[in-house]
Amino acid sequence: MNTNNGRKSTKTRSTGAKPRAGASSSNAKSTAKPAGRGAAKSSAKPAGKSTGKPSTKTSRTGRPLDSATLSRKEQKARAYFNDKKESSKKGDPLPTFNEDAVRLNKFLSNAGVCSRREADVLIQTGVISVNGKIVLELGYKIGPTDSVQYDGQTVRGETKRYVILNKPKGFITANDDPFGRKTVMALVRKACKERIYPIDRMDKETTGLLLFTNDGDLAKKLTHPRQKTSKIYDVELNKNFNADDRTKMINGVDLDDGTARFDAVEFVKGSPKNIGVEIHSGKNQIVRRTLEKLGYVVTRLDRVSYAGLTKKDLPRGDYRHLTEKEVAFLKTS
Repeated sequence: MNTNNGRKSTKTRSTGAKPRAGASSSNAKSTAKPAGRGAAKSSAKPAGKSTGKPSTKTSRTGRPLDSATLSRKEQKARAYFNDKKESSKKGDPLPTFNEDAVRLNKFLSNAGVCSRREADVLIQTGVISVNGKIVLELGYKIGPTDSVQYDGQTVRGETKRYVILNKPKGFITANDDPFGRKTVMALVRKACKERIYPIDRMDKETTGLLLFTNDGDLAKKLTHPRQKTSKIYDVELNKNFNADDRTKMINGVDLDDGTARFDAVEFVKGSPKNIGVEIHSGKNQIVRRTLEKLGYVVTRLDRVSYAGLTKKDLPRGDYRHLTEKEVAFLKTS
Protein backbone atom coordinates (compact mmCIF):
# COMPACT_ATOMS: atom_id res chain seq x y z
CA MET A 1 0.00 0.00 0.00
CA ASN A 2 2.75 2.35 0.98
CA THR A 3 4.73 1.36 -2.15
CA ASN A 4 1.77 1.98 -4.47
CA ASN A 5 1.04 5.28 -2.83
CA GLY A 6 4.68 6.20 -3.23
CA ARG A 7 4.66 5.32 -6.92
CA LYS A 8 1.48 7.26 -7.48
CA SER A 9 2.86 10.26 -5.75
CA THR A 10 6.08 9.97 -7.75
CA LYS A 11 4.16 9.81 -11.06
CA THR A 12 2.05 12.72 -10.02
CA ARG A 13 5.11 14.77 -9.22
CA SER A 14 6.89 13.83 -12.47
CA THR A 15 3.85 14.43 -14.69
CA GLY A 16 3.16 17.61 -12.87
CA ALA A 17 6.76 18.81 -13.29
CA LYS A 18 6.99 18.15 -17.04
CA PRO A 19 4.13 20.46 -18.11
CA ARG A 20 5.59 23.21 -15.96
CA ALA A 21 8.99 22.79 -17.56
CA GLY A 22 7.47 22.64 -21.06
CA ALA A 23 5.32 25.64 -20.40
CA SER A 24 8.20 27.69 -19.09
CA SER A 25 10.38 26.87 -22.13
CA SER A 26 7.59 27.65 -24.62
CA ASN A 27 6.88 30.88 -22.82
CA ALA A 28 10.50 31.76 -23.04
CA LYS A 29 10.45 31.15 -26.80
CA SER A 30 7.24 33.08 -27.36
CA THR A 31 8.44 36.03 -25.36
CA ALA A 32 11.81 36.01 -27.04
CA LYS A 33 10.44 36.15 -30.64
CA PRO A 34 8.05 39.06 -30.22
CA ALA A 35 10.76 40.91 -28.35
CA GLY A 36 13.06 40.42 -31.31
CA ARG A 37 10.41 41.60 -33.78
CA GLY A 38 9.45 44.51 -31.59
CA ALA A 39 13.02 45.57 -31.20
CA ALA A 40 13.57 45.47 -34.97
CA LYS A 41 10.45 47.53 -35.64
CA SER A 42 11.10 50.05 -32.93
CA SER A 43 14.65 50.57 -34.08
CA ALA A 44 13.60 50.93 -37.73
CA LYS A 45 10.79 53.46 -37.28
CA PRO A 46 12.67 56.11 -35.31
CA ALA A 47 15.50 55.82 -37.82
CA GLY A 48 13.07 56.61 -40.62
CA LYS A 49 11.61 59.55 -38.75
CA SER A 50 14.94 60.97 -37.72
CA THR A 51 16.13 61.29 -41.32
CA GLY A 52 13.69 64.14 -41.85
CA LYS A 53 13.03 63.08 -45.46
CA PRO A 54 9.54 64.16 -46.58
CA SER A 55 7.30 61.45 -47.96
CA THR A 56 6.20 61.75 -51.57
CA LYS A 57 3.50 59.11 -51.24
CA THR A 58 0.26 60.10 -52.92
CA SER A 59 -3.36 59.10 -53.22
CA ARG A 60 -5.41 59.41 -56.39
CA THR A 61 -7.21 62.40 -54.92
CA GLY A 62 -4.25 64.16 -53.37
CA ARG A 63 -1.14 65.91 -54.59
CA PRO A 64 1.73 63.54 -55.49
CA LEU A 65 4.58 66.01 -54.96
CA ASP A 66 6.33 67.05 -51.79
CA SER A 67 5.97 70.76 -51.04
CA ALA A 68 9.72 71.35 -50.93
CA THR A 69 10.09 70.58 -54.66
CA LEU A 70 7.13 72.64 -55.93
CA SER A 71 7.06 75.97 -57.72
CA ARG A 72 6.47 79.08 -55.61
CA LYS A 73 2.94 79.50 -56.98
CA GLU A 74 1.95 75.99 -55.91
CA GLN A 75 3.57 76.42 -52.48
CA LYS A 76 1.62 79.64 -52.03
CA ALA A 77 -1.60 77.86 -53.00
CA ARG A 78 -1.00 75.04 -50.51
CA ALA A 79 -0.29 77.48 -47.71
CA TYR A 80 -3.48 79.38 -48.54
CA PHE A 81 -5.82 76.43 -48.88
CA ASN A 82 -4.40 74.56 -45.87
CA ASP A 83 -5.60 77.53 -43.84
CA LYS A 84 -9.06 77.55 -45.45
CA LYS A 85 -11.11 74.48 -44.55
CA GLU A 86 -14.30 75.74 -46.20
CA SER A 87 -15.66 73.76 -49.14
CA SER A 88 -18.93 73.56 -51.03
CA LYS A 89 -21.05 70.45 -51.43
CA LYS A 90 -23.88 69.33 -53.66
CA GLY A 91 -27.14 70.73 -52.40
CA ASP A 92 -25.60 73.92 -51.00
CA PRO A 93 -27.00 77.22 -52.35
CA LEU A 94 -25.05 78.33 -55.41
CA PRO A 95 -22.48 80.99 -54.48
CA THR A 96 -22.69 84.36 -56.27
CA PHE A 97 -19.62 86.25 -57.35
CA ASN A 98 -20.98 89.40 -58.95
CA GLU A 99 -18.61 92.31 -58.53
CA ASP A 100 -19.58 95.30 -56.38
CA ALA A 101 -18.84 97.72 -59.21
CA VAL A 102 -18.18 96.95 -62.87
CA ARG A 103 -17.64 99.07 -65.96
CA LEU A 104 -20.76 99.50 -68.03
CA ASN A 105 -19.11 98.25 -71.23
CA LYS A 106 -17.91 95.12 -69.41
CA PHE A 107 -21.42 94.52 -68.04
CA LEU A 108 -22.92 94.73 -71.54
CA SER A 109 -20.25 92.40 -72.91
CA ASN A 110 -20.72 89.83 -70.13
CA ALA A 111 -24.48 89.95 -70.71
CA GLY A 112 -23.91 88.95 -74.33
CA VAL A 113 -25.10 92.22 -75.88
CA CYS A 114 -21.86 92.93 -77.75
CA SER A 115 -18.11 93.26 -77.34
CA ARG A 116 -16.61 95.90 -75.04
CA ARG A 117 -15.53 98.08 -77.95
CA GLU A 118 -18.99 97.88 -79.47
CA ALA A 119 -20.47 98.71 -76.06
CA ASP A 120 -18.40 101.91 -75.94
CA VAL A 121 -19.92 102.92 -79.28
CA LEU A 122 -23.45 102.19 -78.00
CA ILE A 123 -22.80 104.26 -74.87
CA GLN A 124 -21.56 107.24 -76.91
CA THR A 125 -24.58 107.09 -79.22
CA GLY A 126 -26.90 107.45 -76.21
CA VAL A 127 -28.85 104.19 -76.45
CA ILE A 128 -27.74 102.90 -73.03
CA SER A 129 -29.39 104.12 -69.83
CA VAL A 130 -28.83 103.31 -66.17
CA ASN A 131 -31.74 103.60 -63.75
CA GLY A 132 -33.70 105.52 -66.40
CA LYS A 133 -30.94 108.05 -67.21
CA ILE A 134 -28.90 108.02 -70.39
CA VAL A 135 -25.18 107.49 -69.78
CA LEU A 136 -22.63 108.90 -72.24
CA GLU A 137 -19.53 108.60 -70.06
CA LEU A 138 -16.99 105.95 -71.05
CA GLY A 139 -15.68 104.06 -68.04
CA TYR A 140 -18.94 104.56 -66.14
CA LYS A 141 -19.36 101.97 -63.38
CA ILE A 142 -22.55 100.33 -62.18
CA GLY A 143 -23.38 98.44 -58.99
CA PRO A 144 -25.30 95.18 -58.44
CA THR A 145 -28.59 97.03 -57.76
CA ASP A 146 -28.45 99.29 -60.83
CA SER A 147 -30.84 98.67 -63.74
CA VAL A 148 -29.41 98.88 -67.26
CA GLN A 149 -31.53 99.39 -70.39
CA TYR A 150 -30.58 99.07 -74.05
CA ASP A 151 -33.09 100.61 -76.46
CA GLY A 152 -35.67 100.51 -73.68
CA GLN A 153 -35.13 96.82 -72.90
CA THR A 154 -33.68 95.79 -69.53
CA VAL A 155 -30.35 94.01 -69.77
CA ARG A 156 -29.86 91.31 -67.19
CA GLY A 157 -26.30 90.58 -66.13
CA GLU A 158 -25.04 87.01 -66.00
CA THR A 159 -24.03 85.62 -62.63
CA LYS A 160 -20.46 84.35 -62.56
CA ARG A 161 -20.10 80.60 -61.97
CA TYR A 162 -17.00 78.56 -61.14
CA VAL A 163 -17.21 74.76 -61.18
CA ILE A 164 -14.59 72.01 -60.91
CA LEU A 165 -15.13 68.52 -62.28
CA ASN A 166 -13.28 65.30 -61.51
CA LYS A 167 -13.21 64.17 -65.12
CA PRO A 168 -13.48 60.43 -65.86
CA LYS A 169 -12.01 58.64 -68.88
CA GLY A 170 -13.87 58.56 -72.17
CA PHE A 171 -14.96 62.22 -72.36
CA ILE A 172 -13.44 64.81 -74.66
CA THR A 173 -12.95 68.43 -73.59
CA ALA A 174 -15.25 70.23 -76.01
CA ASN A 175 -18.58 72.05 -75.97
CA ASP A 176 -19.97 69.65 -78.57
CA ASP A 177 -18.66 67.05 -80.98
CA PRO A 178 -19.70 66.55 -84.63
CA PHE A 179 -18.90 62.83 -84.35
CA GLY A 180 -21.24 62.28 -81.42
CA ARG A 181 -18.53 61.48 -78.87
CA LYS A 182 -19.21 62.12 -75.18
CA THR A 183 -18.10 65.57 -73.99
CA VAL A 184 -17.41 66.95 -70.53
CA MET A 185 -20.34 69.35 -70.92
CA ALA A 186 -22.72 66.45 -70.35
CA LEU A 187 -21.23 65.98 -66.87
CA VAL A 188 -21.80 69.60 -65.73
CA ARG A 189 -25.07 70.29 -67.54
CA LYS A 190 -27.01 70.48 -64.28
CA ALA A 191 -24.41 72.52 -62.39
CA CYS A 192 -26.10 75.86 -63.11
CA LYS A 193 -28.45 77.56 -65.57
CA GLU A 194 -25.64 79.79 -66.88
CA ARG A 195 -23.58 78.44 -69.74
CA ILE A 196 -20.08 77.59 -68.53
CA TYR A 197 -17.02 76.53 -70.51
CA PRO A 198 -13.97 74.41 -69.69
CA ILE A 199 -10.67 76.17 -69.04
CA ASP A 200 -7.65 74.40 -70.46
CA ARG A 201 -7.75 71.02 -72.24
CA MET A 202 -7.58 67.40 -71.22
CA ASP A 203 -7.48 64.55 -73.70
CA LYS A 204 -10.05 61.77 -73.77
CA GLU A 205 -8.05 59.28 -71.68
CA THR A 206 -6.78 61.76 -69.07
CA THR A 207 -8.69 62.00 -65.80
CA GLY A 208 -8.79 64.57 -63.02
CA LEU A 209 -9.47 68.19 -62.24
CA LEU A 210 -11.05 70.39 -64.89
CA LEU A 211 -12.25 73.95 -64.21
CA PHE A 212 -15.36 75.49 -65.83
CA THR A 213 -16.52 79.10 -65.74
CA ASN A 214 -18.34 81.84 -67.64
CA ASP A 215 -15.83 84.41 -66.34
CA GLY A 216 -13.92 85.34 -69.48
CA ASP A 217 -11.41 87.52 -67.65
CA LEU A 218 -10.39 84.74 -65.28
CA ALA A 219 -10.20 82.20 -68.11
CA LYS A 220 -7.92 84.52 -70.06
CA LYS A 221 -5.72 85.09 -67.02
CA LEU A 222 -5.29 81.41 -66.13
CA THR A 223 -4.51 80.34 -69.70
CA HIS A 224 -2.05 83.14 -70.44
CA PRO A 225 1.56 81.83 -70.65
CA ARG A 226 2.83 84.65 -68.43
CA GLN A 227 0.57 83.50 -65.60
CA LYS A 228 2.43 80.15 -65.42
CA THR A 229 -0.60 78.34 -64.02
CA SER A 230 0.54 75.25 -62.14
CA LYS A 231 -0.75 71.80 -63.07
CA ILE A 232 0.16 68.66 -61.12
CA TYR A 233 -0.31 65.14 -62.50
CA ASP A 234 -0.07 61.65 -61.06
CA VAL A 235 1.50 59.53 -63.82
CA GLU A 236 1.66 55.75 -64.19
CA LEU A 237 4.15 54.34 -66.70
CA ASN A 238 4.61 51.01 -68.47
CA LYS A 239 8.04 50.49 -66.83
CA ASN A 240 10.19 51.76 -63.98
CA PHE A 241 11.12 55.43 -64.21
CA ASN A 242 14.82 56.19 -64.66
CA ALA A 243 16.28 58.83 -62.34
CA ASP A 244 18.35 60.23 -65.22
CA ASP A 245 15.14 61.08 -67.08
CA ARG A 246 14.03 63.20 -64.13
CA THR A 247 17.00 65.50 -64.75
CA LYS A 248 16.18 65.64 -68.46
CA MET A 249 12.58 66.65 -67.76
CA ILE A 250 13.67 69.42 -65.39
CA ASN A 251 16.32 70.76 -67.78
CA GLY A 252 14.13 70.41 -70.86
CA VAL A 253 13.13 67.83 -73.46
CA ASP A 254 13.01 68.93 -77.11
CA LEU A 255 9.68 68.26 -78.83
CA ASP A 256 8.37 69.14 -82.29
CA ASP A 257 6.71 72.33 -80.99
CA GLY A 258 9.45 73.46 -78.61
CA THR A 259 11.18 72.47 -75.37
CA ALA A 260 9.14 70.99 -72.52
CA ARG A 261 10.43 71.93 -69.06
CA PHE A 262 8.88 70.60 -65.85
CA ASP A 263 8.84 72.51 -62.57
CA ALA A 264 9.06 69.32 -60.49
CA VAL A 265 9.37 65.58 -61.10
CA GLU A 266 9.35 63.15 -58.18
CA PHE A 267 9.11 59.41 -57.59
CA VAL A 268 6.03 58.16 -55.80
CA LYS A 269 7.21 56.25 -52.75
CA GLY A 270 6.97 52.48 -53.09
CA SER A 271 5.97 52.59 -56.76
CA PRO A 272 8.85 52.85 -59.28
CA LYS A 273 6.41 53.07 -62.20
CA ASN A 274 4.60 56.08 -60.74
CA ILE A 275 5.80 59.68 -60.74
CA GLY A 276 4.32 63.04 -59.81
CA VAL A 277 5.01 65.97 -62.13
CA GLU A 278 4.32 69.70 -62.03
CA ILE A 279 4.27 71.80 -65.19
CA HIS A 280 2.88 75.20 -66.16
CA SER A 281 2.88 74.75 -69.94
CA GLY A 282 -0.55 74.49 -71.55
CA LYS A 283 0.58 72.75 -74.73
CA ASN A 284 -1.53 69.86 -75.97
CA GLN A 285 -0.66 66.48 -74.37
CA ILE A 286 2.64 67.90 -73.10
CA VAL A 287 3.09 65.26 -70.36
CA ARG A 288 2.35 62.27 -72.59
CA ARG A 289 4.49 63.52 -75.47
CA THR A 290 7.48 64.26 -73.22
CA LEU A 291 7.46 60.83 -71.62
CA GLU A 292 6.96 59.11 -74.98
CA LYS A 293 10.01 60.97 -76.27
CA LEU A 294 11.96 59.46 -73.36
CA GLY A 295 10.79 55.94 -74.23
CA TYR A 296 7.82 55.46 -71.91
CA VAL A 297 4.15 54.72 -72.44
CA VAL A 298 1.77 56.55 -70.12
CA THR A 299 -0.78 54.02 -68.86
CA ARG A 300 -2.62 56.43 -66.54
CA LEU A 301 -2.58 60.24 -66.33
CA ASP A 302 -4.53 61.97 -63.59
CA ARG A 303 -4.52 65.71 -62.95
CA VAL A 304 -4.72 66.19 -59.20
CA SER A 305 -4.19 69.96 -59.01
CA TYR A 306 -4.84 73.02 -61.18
CA ALA A 307 -3.86 76.56 -60.17
CA GLY A 308 -3.67 75.39 -56.55
CA LEU A 309 -7.14 73.80 -56.56
CA THR A 310 -7.47 70.07 -55.86
CA LYS A 311 -10.12 67.40 -56.42
CA LYS A 312 -9.78 66.03 -52.90
CA ASP A 313 -12.96 64.27 -51.68
CA LEU A 314 -14.56 64.78 -55.11
CA PRO A 315 -15.61 61.41 -56.63
CA ARG A 316 -14.81 60.65 -60.25
CA GLY A 317 -17.47 62.11 -62.54
CA ASP A 318 -18.79 64.55 -59.90
CA TYR A 319 -18.50 68.35 -59.78
CA ARG A 320 -18.73 71.08 -57.18
CA HIS A 321 -18.87 74.89 -57.13
CA LEU A 322 -15.85 76.81 -55.89
CA THR A 323 -16.11 78.75 -52.67
CA GLU A 324 -15.70 82.53 -52.47
CA LYS A 325 -12.22 82.10 -50.99
CA GLU A 326 -11.13 79.77 -53.78
CA VAL A 327 -12.33 82.23 -56.41
CA ALA A 328 -10.65 85.11 -54.60
CA PHE A 329 -7.36 83.20 -54.63
CA LEU A 330 -7.58 82.51 -58.38
CA LYS A 331 -8.24 86.18 -59.10
CA THR A 332 -5.47 87.57 -56.89
CA SER A 333 -2.69 84.98 -57.26
